Amino acid sequence: MSVAKTIELSGSSKKGVEAAVAKVVKRANKTLKNVQGVWVKDIKADVKKGKIVSWRVLCKVTFLLKA
Repeated sequence: MSVAKTIELSGSSKKGVEAAVAKVVKRANKTLKNVQGVWVKDIKADVKKGKIVSWRVLCKVTFLLKA
């Protein structure tokens, strides 16, 4: 039987949503073991002078706990 935990992390990127999510996963993987998945809970774009300048994501990251 497995036990998993979910935490919320946020990340941002000027390149796009996918790059922001990749940053979240990369950072989570540095300190958490057994990262299993990521759920993008919210997406926000920062706008200046009518143009999108960066993307922000709020993610739930799930990882397995050792018994």
